[in-house]
Order: sequence, then structure tokens, then C-alpha cells
Amino acid sequence: MMLSVSIRHQFPGFTLDATFEAPPGVTALFGRSGSGKTSIVNAVAGLMRPDAGRIEVDGRLLSDSESGHFLPPHRRGMGYVFQEARLFPHLTVRQNLLYGGWFSGRRDRAGFARIVEMLGIGQLLNRRPLALSGGERQRVALGRAILSNPRLLLMDEPLAALDEARKAEILPYLERLRDETGLPILYVSHAPAEIARLASSIVLLEAGQVIAAGPATRILSDPATVPALGLREAGAIITARVEAHEADGLTRLGTSSGTVFLPRIDAEPQSTLRLRILAQDVMIALERPAGISALNLLPAVVRDLTETESGMLVRLDAGGETILARITRRSAYALALEPGKPVYAILKAVSVAPGSVGNMKRHFHST
Repeated sequence: MMLSVSIRHQFPGFTLDATFEAPPGVTALFGRSGSGKTSIVNAVAGLMRPDAGRIEVDGRLLSDSESGHFLPPHRRGMGYVFQEARLFPHLTVRQNLLYGGWFSGRRDRAGFARIVEMLGIGQLLNRRPLALSGGERQRVALGRAILSNPRLLLMDEPLAALDEARKAEILPYLERLRDETGLPILYVSHAPAEIARLASSIVLLEAGQVIAAGPATRILSDPATVPALGLREAGAIITARVEAHEADGLTRLGTSSGTVFLPRIDAEPQSTLRLRILAQDVMIALERPAGISALNLLPAVVRDLTETESGMLVRLDAGGETILARITRRSAYALALEPGKPVYAILKAVSVAPGSVGNMKRHFHST
């Protein structure tokens, strides 16, 4: 399912002018507060009528200023999860969930049971919202939105109001939602770690303009997008496959460039994972180091170098996938780095964000 958005809207002192396409999967709208993320989601939902432009989902026209067509929100088939859960306080969790099915005309007991199990809310069904934690309320809100049988799920910073513990609680459920329901999701966030973990594609916004859009693997590792993402969050995502669980407690992962070891991961052999590697956690060597505690050393080739205010971003090609390294200019000059030069990437730390399995995020320091 493809979402196509091309809209222009004038706010007092601010112009939203955004054009992009969101393919199947999770498309993250990322940008600073006030960049236009929520306005775009509201336009897709039909809660805002843009001054000009066109929005369609899989060829189904939602709005078009030229023809005057504007489909009202209740006919768009959108599920919307807000920052706050917005549950009905006088209804139980079960009744809140059933409201989603009632609103869509859906009476699917098997589907209800599957969503309840997927979100881990079976023990909450007889409670009321005020007796739930913030993370539990958001899971119920997710379930209600899914049970409305939407064509597209809209999520406006659903973790923004939660503390770090509650975010860690709910992220695995969002991953299961992404992997098991197949629902297209438009996900608003200003947290790079969230989008690196969840998104398959990213739309970067700044002051109402789209400054970059494309696959998450490309956007996150592109030096040109670093100012928008933040230098500390610059990095890359590579794909890995679980090869074996070793006797010493490590899991051996295969990548297109070589082997990576992590503390044991609760995943079956042949499962696919996404590894997030921050640029600040990558060192570069001209030869394979010996007598070093680091386990994760991948051969690579320098693709290009980009100077920043505080150093140098080096983009590496590791077996066809991108790794980004942040080093000092002095180190780059001392190593005489240039495009095409073979090197080794020494990975000091790796974050694991599951691809097709429902693991929790793990962070591994290899030195």
C-alpha cells in the first residue's frame, strides 16, 4: 500500500510544503518540534484540510484541492494513536477495545484474541483506564486503533509522554505490530533511536519542508542528513542473520561483510536482525588489529569522507552495506583515508533492533 502526499498549507508565520511517498512498512516522519509532522498526519487523517494539494492511498483519493474533493475522517479508514491514549475512562479495557471493532462494523473474535495476545493486555481487560500505567494505556490505545480495521495506522509520537522505562516496555509491542499485522504505519517522532529501531523508511522535515526521504538504511547513514538527525545519533543500520548460539554465551551473527558476536540473543538460528551501529562507536584501522579485545572487526572500503565542525564522518562500504564512522580530522589525515581505500571497521558497541523476531533491544560493548 502506497501513501502519496503533496500538500501546502499556510499557518501564521509558518508554511507547510511537503511532498513524499510512504511505501508499505513503517514510514517515520522525523524532525524537530514545529517542523510540520503532526500537521501532515492530521491532513492524512482528515482532521486538517490543506490549502492546496492532493493525498491518496493506493489510488484512493482522500483529498484534492483542485477538484474540491475532501473525504471526511470517518470515511478514510484511518487508525489514529495520539501522544495521550485518549481512552474512554468510563469503559473497561475490553469495552474500549470492542469500541474499535464496533466503529468499523467488525465482529472478529479470533482477531480480537490475536490483538489482545500480541499486545500483552489479556490481564487488563476488566480494568478501567485510570487503573493502568502509561505504557498499558498506550497498548490499549494501539489495540483499539488496530481493531477498527484501518487501511493505514497513524501514530503521533505515541511514546513522547512516557518515561524511559515505559518506552522500553512498549517498543517490543510496536515491533510485533510492525512485523505481525502488515499494517502500513505513518509514525511521527523526534527520537532517532525510535526511528532507527522501527522505521523502514524515513521522511526528514525541517521548517515545513521535506529535506530528505527514502529507506531508513540510507537516510540514517547519509552524512548529508546528520545535521537534522544530530551528530550523536549519526550511524547506520545493517542486516544480520543469527548463525549459532556459542557455548561461551555469545551469539554468532553473519553479515554481508563478516561475523559479529553479541551476548546471547533470544532468537532462533536463521532469524534476521537489524544492527544499529552509531558512528561514534566505530574505529578505523588500516590492517586487521592483533592483540585487541574487540571481537567485531569487519573489512570495509572507504566510500567517502565528509568534514564536520568537530571532525570527520567516514562512510564505509562493508559488503554492500553502509557503516558510518566519526573520527577526528587528525586521524583521517594520519591514516591517509580516501575513497577506495581498504580498511577495517572496529565496532565498539552494537544495538540490536529486531527485524523479523520480537527481541528486546540489546546493547553490546565489544572492548
